Order: sequence, then C-alpha cells, then structure tokens
Amino acid sequence: MKNRIRTLRTERGWTQADLAAHLDVSRNSVNAIENGKYDPSLPLAFKISELFGLPIEKIFQND
Repeated sequence: MKNRIRTLRTERGWTQADLAAHLDVSRNSVNAIENGKYDPSLPLAFKISELFGLPIEKIFQND
C-alpha cells in the first residue's frame, strides 16, 4: 500500500522518532510503514489520519 506519510511528516519537520512518539509506536514501525513494508492496523491508520488532520484515503492509496 502506498502512502504519503514521509511527505506529511517532513512537511512538519518531524523525524521518524518524533512521529513514532506521537503515534506511540516504534521508529522502526514508522520506517516500515513509510517504505510500504508494513500496512498499519485500522486503529493505527485512524490515529495517523487524526494526527495529520486528513481522511485516511488522502494518506493511503491501494497499489
């Protein structure tokens, strides 16, 4: 699944560790999601959506 998390994160000047702290996940999880190696759970996807203030479909796109 493609996503815009890296772009959204860098627009805010956050590191992966910063984003991980906001989401209460590991930095490795953020890295894996950004690189498309891990699809977040639905609750985590909603948390990401709320954090960035965007609908889920504006962050995640099906390949």
